[in-house]
Amino acid sequence: MSLNILITAASRRVPLVLAFREGLKSLGIPGAVIATDVNPMSPAAHFCDRAYRVPLSSAPGYLAAITTICDGEQIGLIVPTIDDELPLFGAAVADFAERGVRVAVSPEDTAMLCDDKYATCLHLRKAGVAAAESFLPEQLPANPCIPAFVKPRRGRGSVYAFPARSARELAFFVSYVPDPVVQEYLDGPEFTIDVMCDFSGRPLSIVPRQRVVIRAGVIDRGCTVNDPALIDLALACVSAMTFAGPINVQCRTVNGRPTVFEINPRFSGGIPLTIEAGAHFPRMLIQLALGQQLEPSI
Repeated sequence: MSLNILITAASRRVPLVLAFREGLKSLGIPGAVIATDVNPMSPAAHFCDRAYRVPLSSAPGYLAAITTICDGEQIGLIVPTIDDELPLFGAAVADFAERGVRVAVSPEDTAMLCDDKYATCLHLRKAGVAAAESFLPEQLPANPCIPAFVKPRRGRGSVYAFPARSARELAFFVSYVPDPVVQEYLDGPEFTIDVMCDFSGRPLSIVPRQRVVIRAGVIDRGCTVNDPALIDLALACVSAMTFAGPINVQCRTVNGRPTVFEINPRFSGGIPLTIEAGAHFPRMLIQLALGQQLEPSI
């Protein structure tokens, strides 16, 4: 039994590449970790067994290029890593399955829902999950709550994301930010909750961590925490949507109540902390891809 793994858009995800290599080794599974990226100089390309340059995920031939690599390298598991490609892979799960390839990705409709920050919070609130009150510009009340937070309805990396501390700032940022959503301002500690689900959507592991230092929307320093309220929030999110593989729930705690402001159905940038805490998500994915049944350890 062997397994070759393809990590797409590997970029700077060196710890993730190394974690999958270590996972194979610790399980005694022969296999290779292969990476793709649009840039051959990406750091992760130099830490995997082999690397391939591919077009942007928005290019018409992207999935065809991935399929060619899968056939040539006898890939058994694909791990998509960026938001742009998640709906593509979500829609192609069955096609890859016919080639004997598992894809660690949530369904297409889940990926599309999570890509829309307004729709995500609306869906969660309707399901009874604590999520940030969110408005499109035309839905704002005459006297909106200030401060507020304005960001793109679809976007990542904290690009065009701004606090609005006055009505004047709110009006400016709503006109300045492309396709904006306005959310209530959550003034409290920020957390990411890493969650691993099996391919049927059952949560296997949940690890919350506080985001202590953030640079350009990506965690720079953090600390894992064992907080039942955060774990319960993640379980509520998994009950409200259908996921598969890794996801991360982003929230802030206000007056002791954690509130979601977005969900990313992929590995988070801070996954090394979760692995060090004892929840080896890459090893779990390897076992799932090989057809092994895992019991939840939350």
